[in-house]
Amino acid sequence: MADKARQDAKQQLDTMQRYYAWQSKIYDATRWSFLFGRKKIIDILPFEKDATIKILEIGCGTGYNIERMARQFPNAQIIGLDASSHMIDKATINTSAFSDRVNLERRPYFFGESQYSEQMDLILFSYSLTMINPQWRDLILQARRDLRKGGYVAVADFYNSNFQFFKNHMGNHHVRMDGHLVPLLEAEFERQELMVKPAYGGVWHYFMYIGKKKN
Repeated sequence: MADKARQDAKQQLDTMQRYYAWQSKIYDATRWSFLFGRKKIIDILPFEKDATIKILEIGCGTGYNIERMARQFPNAQIIGLDASSHMIDKATINTSAFSDRVNLERRPYFFGESQYSEQMDLILFSYSLTMINPQWRDLILQARRDLRKGGYVAVADFYNSNFQFFKNHMGNHHVRMDGHLVPLLEAEFERQELMVKPAYGGVWHYFMYIGKKKN
């Protein structure tokens, strides 16, 4: 099982490395227009400002979320993982002011690893799970393993669309959009927040979810 997870993770690594070779150059200039909920999910995280916490972000991209979390939680230690070296290079620049508290690694997250087992107070997936196919289920289960008792998972991502043309378009960009994430999150965590919102008049919906690890 672990070997299969590693093989799938390696394939995902190669796919994302190719995809973001160009996308990383325009990511920060363009993603604000459709990656909705990224700011909100951080604003509603259930921690006091001075909390001493450990945070892991899966698919940290250019470091947008990490920079926000580092400012919001000045005592937080934050790890960011991304499969693209191009994105990690951007994130290193964007989070350089917090290099004493931020560690960035170019590698995938995969089911079966044990280095974070029951250590994390928060694991964040921000517009990453819908791109991690078919491993999205394994990563949610791994996140549950890596959270300490009472820890939280937070997800902001695409939810669904009623328009097949738009699903096909997003599929061409490696995004699965059919409401598949929320049922598993609901099964594995105790819901704290769930918001589903329309984008561009309902062309698609996005969601924000915060769940607590079950005892």
